[in-house]
Order: sequence, then structure tokens, then C-alpha cells
Amino acid sequence: MASEQHKGHNFVDVTEVYKTKKEDMKKNTEKIEKLISPSYEEIARDLEDQLANLDGGYEKLTTTMSKQGEQWHREIDNIINKMQTEISEIKVKHRNILQKHLNEIKQIQSLIKHTLLALRNIEISMEVSQTIEYSSKIREFSELPPKVMITLPTFIPKPIDPEKLYSLFGHTTPLSIATEENVSSVNQPNASVRELLDEPKLVATIQTGHKFLRNVTCLNDDTVWTRGWRSDIKCFNNKGSLLQTIYMESKKFPDDIDVANNRYLLYTSGETRTVNKVKDGQTKELIRLKGWVPSQLCVISTDDLLVTMYSVDETQSKVVRYSGPTVKQTIQFDDKGKPLYSGNSYTKYISENRNHDICVADYGADAVVVVNQDGKLRWRYTGYFSATRNQKFVPRGITTDSQSHILTADYYNHCIHILDQNGQFFRYIDNCGLEYPYGLCVDSNDNLFVCGYTKGNVKKIKYLK
Repeated sequence: MASEQHKGHNFVDVTEVYKTKKEDMKKNTEKIEKLISPSYEEIARDLEDQLANLDGGYEKLTTTMSKQGEQWHREIDNIINKMQTEISEIKVKHRNILQKHLNEIKQIQSLIKHTLLALRNIEISMEVSQTIEYSSKIREFSELPPKVMITLPTFIPKPIDPEKLYSLFGHTTPLSIATEENVSSVNQPNASVRELLDEPKLVATIQTGHKFLRNVTCLNDDTVWTRGWRSDIKCFNNKGSLLQTIYMESKKFPDDIDVANNRYLLYTSGETRTVNKVKDGQTKELIRLKGWVPSQLCVISTDDLLVTMYSVDETQSKVVRYSGPTVKQTIQFDDKGKPLYSGNSYTKYISENRNHDICVADYGADAVVVVNQDGKLRWRYTGYFSATRNQKFVPRGITTDSQSHILTADYYNHCIHILDQNGQFFRYIDNCGLEYPYGLCVDSNDNLFVCGYTKGNVKKIKYLK
């Protein structure tokens, strides 16, 4: 009897397992059909698109190089024409000098000829008075003028250094191959893909009144905080109306500002070596450093705080991650023990990308340095040379958007560089009247806000479709 019950129990268990397995199979089939298989199809399409666009991309690359070569030829032709013009001017001057001396000599020759003729006339003349009155010109004519010798100018060509020419011509960035865990399609909803506009549009200009405007950060989609050099912090709406001013004590002026949780303001003070919070009109010290000076900061997706800083003797720089006042991570050296950032007090602007990369615009190194969330170096970007944007690349601000684009302000070329998350250059924003761009930020709709350092205005720019 007990055995029969046991067998019945096993039969029930098998039936339940069978039903459960069937349900699991149905769910798995649905997940494969609706999520996993389409994800692989999307990856395959992306690779096929990359292959299809490969030739066009390389043709564009060679076209850019050819245009650079044409520009060099034009510049060389201009140099040759300028030098030939200078030579023509030298030739005219040379000719005029020789002609002047020749005219003087011919005048003397004419005088000698006249004197010689007079002497011959006196010799055959019987006039006594002419002979008595004669005065010798031999001493005067014997003082010969200096002989003029003008050496022709020579062209001394400088030796051509092929390696130096190669470096001056430009450089081709190496292949950047990145593989990242592809979890977005299966385990979470896709973020909407937004393409770059063909032509970025200036949406608004906010006059801040700041002298030497350095930072802008979004409180929300309608409001921004700004700060200038050694100045108070001001809050404006998108129409340019001043909403609030935070007055700073002398010697406590902020070096950078950011907003935490869309509520309260954070700022660094190099003078006091502190990071501070402003909430409901009250200022509270969060962090105080010893031996280091805080510079730039950003609040990241985990609500931790990233702070760039330099040593008091200005020989070292690093990025420190804080959770409240507690140090969680220090980023300073690469795998070979070499400094990731320039060792000086020059500003290191900082932002976190959507893939949790930490992006630093190192003004002292003229480079954008990107590490992953573990602090491992991923890549460096030192600018994108073009015929029209050929000044030194000096990054003075950095931010990221919902598409994982990295945007950095190119101060002397008056433009913004847009890069992908692997450091590949996409395009410039250079058509919105930017002058000496500095601090940057984007709002939740991917509108870009750019500080104009000298004019003290913030420009709101739409650059994504």
C-alpha cells in the first residue's frame, strides 16, 4: 500500500515537473523569438552596416588627407610667391643703388672730358691769360670714388626632415576596437537612438554678466547655474532671467560647480581646499583636503562624487571618487605606473559617460583622457587637425550626452569636438558664433550649454535630431 502511494506521488511529481518544463520552454521560446534573436539580428545588421560603409569611410579619410595636401600646396605656393615678391623688391633696390653710383661716375666722366678738351684748347692757344689762370684738376680727379660691389642675395634652403613633415601634416588615429557587454537589448529597454543634426542650431543666448565665464551646470531643463572667475554663483532660466545669486565670501570663490539630485548645488574652493554643499540658502562643508587642492567635480550616476585635484607643490594630479566624505577610489597612474594626468595646477575638467567611463579634459596636457570605471586607461584624444581648425588643441570643458557622445570645448579654435565613446572624432560644432568656449553641460533633452569665456554668455545649442 505504501509502495503504491509512493508511486502515485512520483507520478504527480513528474506531471508537475512536465508542466513546469513546458511553461519554461514556452517562455524561453518567446524570449528567444522576441528578444534574443532580434538582438543578434541587430548586432549582425550593425556589423553588416559597418562593412558596407567601410570603403566610404576610408574614401572620406583619404579625401581629407588629399585636401590637407592641397592646402599645403597652396600654402607653399603662397610662400614662394611672397618670397619672389620680396626678391623682386630687392632687385629693384639693387638696381637703383647701382644706377645712382653709375650716374655719379658719368657726371665725373663728363667733367673730365670737359677738362681735357679745355686743356687741349689752351695748349694750342696763344692766349697768355688762359695759361696763367689754369688750375690743375689732377688731385681732384685722382681721388677715385670707392668701387661699389653689391652681392646678389642667395636662397639658403632649410634641410627637409621627412619625419617632422610627417608629424606636421597630421596623423591618422589607430583602430580603436572596443568590445562591451551587450546587455541593453535583452535585459533592459533600448535607449532611443538620436542622430546628429546636419547643422547644429543656436536656440538661446543667456547674458550672465560674469567676467570670464567658466562654468555652467543644469539644475533642470529650464534652469542653469553659472559662475565666473572669482565671482558669485548665479542661477538663470532659459530666457535669461536671473533667478538667484549665491554671494561668496572673499577668498572662498568657487573653482567649479555641479548639481546633485536636481536639488542642491555643490562647489569646490581651491582657496579653502574644500568641497561644499549649498541647500536652502545654507552652505555646508562636505570634504576638506590636506596636501591637495580640489579643482573640478561632477556628480555621477551612483550619486558618488568625482573630484579632480592637484598636490600643493603642483607636481601631481589625480581623480578621487567620494561617497559622502569617504574616499572610495583614487585614479592617478596607468598600468605601467605612469601618471594619467599632467602634474601641475592646470584645470582637469571631468564628466562621467553613460558607460561609466570617466572622461577628463586635461588642459595641462592638451588632451582628453578617458579611463573605465575601474580607472584603467582606455584612450587619449589630442585633437582633430583640419585646414580651418589648425590652432593648438586646448580643451577647456567636457560633458557627455544620452548617446554616450563626449563633447569637449576647443578654446583657441572656437568650436566643440564631438567624439564617440571610443574616442573617434565625429564632427565640430563651429557654426553658432562660439568664441573661446569654456565650461559645458547638457540637459536631459541633450541640449548643449556652452560658456563664452570672454563675453560672459551661455549659448544653448541643439545638435541632435
